[in-house]
Amino acid sequence: MFAWLDRLNPEQREAATFPADELRILAGAGTGKTTTLISRVAWLVESGTPAERVLLLTFTRRAAREMVGRTEQLLATGRPGGPRQRVVGGTFHAIAHGLLRRHAAALGLPEGFSVLDPSDAADVMDLVRREHLEGTPTRRRFPRKATLLDLYSRSVNTQRPLSESIDEVAPWCADEREAIAEICRGYVSRKRTLGLVDFDDLLLYWRAAAAHDRVGPQLAASFDHICVDEYQDVNALQVDILRSLRRHARAAGSGRDGPHLTVVGDDAQAVYGFRGASPRHLLDIDLVFPAMATVKLEGNYRSSQAILDVANAVSDDAPEGFTTRLRSHARPGERPRLVRCGDEDAQVEAVCEQVLAHREQGVDLREQAVLVRAAHHSDLLELELSRRRIPYVKYGGLRYLEAAHVKDLVCLYRLADNPRDLLSWFRVLQLIEGVGPVRANRVIETLGVDGPGTGGDVLLRWPLAAEHLPAPVRASADAVVAALVRRDGERVGAHGERLRSVLAPLVEAAYDNGAARLADLDALVAAAQDAARLSDVAADLTIEPPSSTGDLAGPPLIDEDWLVISTVHSAKGLEWDVVHVLNASDGNFPSDMAVTTAEGIEEERRLWYVAMTRPRRALHVYVPLRYHHRTRGRDDDHTYAQPSRFLSSRVSACFDPVERARADGEWEARLDAAAQIELELDALWS
Repeated sequence: MFAWLDRLNPEQREAATFPADELRILAGAGTGKTTTLISRVAWLVESGTPAERVLLLTFTRRAAREMVGRTEQLLATGRPGGPRQRVVGGTFHAIAHGLLRRHAAALGLPEGFSVLDPSDAADVMDLVRREHLEGTPTRRRFPRKATLLDLYSRSVNTQRPLSESIDEVAPWCADEREAIAEICRGYVSRKRTLGLVDFDDLLLYWRAAAAHDRVGPQLAASFDHICVDEYQDVNALQVDILRSLRRHARAAGSGRDGPHLTVVGDDAQAVYGFRGASPRHLLDIDLVFPAMATVKLEGNYRSSQAILDVANAVSDDAPEGFTTRLRSHARPGERPRLVRCGDEDAQVEAVCEQVLAHREQGVDLREQAVLVRAAHHSDLLELELSRRRIPYVKYGGLRYLEAAHVKDLVCLYRLADNPRDLLSWFRVLQLIEGVGPVRANRVIETLGVDGPGTGGDVLLRWPLAAEHLPAPVRASADAVVAALVRRDGERVGAHGERLRSVLAPLVEAAYDNGAARLADLDALVAAAQDAARLSDVAADLTIEPPSSTGDLAGPPLIDEDWLVISTVHSAKGLEWDVVHVLNASDGNFPSDMAVTTAEGIEEERRLWYVAMTRPRRALHVYVPLRYHHRTRGRDDDHTYAQPSRFLSSRVSACFDPVERARADGEWEARLDAAAQIELELDALWS
């Protein structure tokens, strides 16, 4: 029955079969974390736990889909031809959203509540901000909506006072503490009035339900075991949810003490402090779960030992944490290279030459990655790659939900179930020709979306509100509003198709490439076919938005191979044969925005560790010695750089040093001559 356990190493097998109610698996980079976790789930099921009573929680839809799929496949190997066993899995926010939809009324939410994506949440915050500042003379700089939303979200996710968040990330607005607090209160109140929830609310409502003396035990009884992946990325709210579920389980007194808890994580890869996450949740887990046992995974299947020596040296430099020390199951491998470049031009030349050299040695471009701390750090490289006709893709870009026409249909889906959604009205109305912000606000005020009554009352007021629109476009606006109402017996999918149809002429009139944009909406229409309500489709996209073409911006259409460029944050969890790390100089890596606090520096060290543990075979780190103020300009105005503080003597000793001079030494000599001529001419003007 457990034949698949033979494929695990002793550490993995111990973790998969450990007989503990509460288990922490400290899994270093490349140690088979996912394999171990799905093996533990399979072991629990084969040992008698029903598959549907195991909950897998993680942080990305891709990871959840992969874990659930691999777990069910593993279970199927032991029972060929038997019924498929379904494990429940998803992200924290997706599971919370399902809970809120099922129990909306009991939780004080309208049935058709809308879920705000970050940009919409910022717009609601801006609405409250404008109202608060209206009539107030502008005497000093006041934080804008993005800063206000960041302060609000940090306080919620860390469960720390707003004043601490202000001191940490925006000390320049410390004198406005009271005003910011009042705006945050107004933001909470406005969301409730309009039937809106943001990402933080999903967790807040789940925590409230889990902590409730009557509802909590019911939730705890839904599962026998909870498995949490990437536990180093949890925030205080997520810890509180798990603590409440375990508390109710222990207090149930029913003979069963589930749900049991397994968490997997690596404190060395905790790099999401800006989301309220902290490695302390993993390191100090016994303070919350006193019975927690621990198993370590340190055998690395990804990288050569020469590369892991760099990662271990980075670990040794850290003042605390970094609880695993990696050892390789692969061959020793070549020593990494530390390339000191004259400047950024020399860095670009060196990277391109090394990429092509590896390609000639049989390493495909797609098995090589260039990692950068910030997206703009690859600007010069992208120009040179284009000049050399080296195809590449870059992680990031415009995400599907950020496309304007996609958001237009999402807003219609929201309005179909929640006519009180002020933001969606504001967006949809401005698609109509001749309607700008002023007219849209007049219509919304007449609709009374934030006043008394129900969503149905809002739609009944439409004829009166439509009088604010130009006469030639009223018929078009009437058609949009009429389409919001679901017909008797109409399927949700058919309703979604009808909304797309009424939106089509507005999209074609408002945007270039209308036909292509309408094709993008097919995915939204298809998603509505099996949905219980249209707002569910909108919420699912908001909570777990896909990119335009997966996680990548999209492979070149005319090439069979391409180089990968990625920020280190986006590269977490991925691996390549060869990795090139750019701009390893202080101010770039670590970022100069993070070096103001000890916590910020340590998070940058963990991000550096993530970069060092991505390659399988070869690692190249590039250190420009000079940065020109006017890149590729006609002068030599520059600043000298210091190598990254993370390249300590201990870490540097693990690299082979390579010196790379400026690519155009003769031009540098001409620049020196030009500077001398300028000085000589300057004497003539005195």
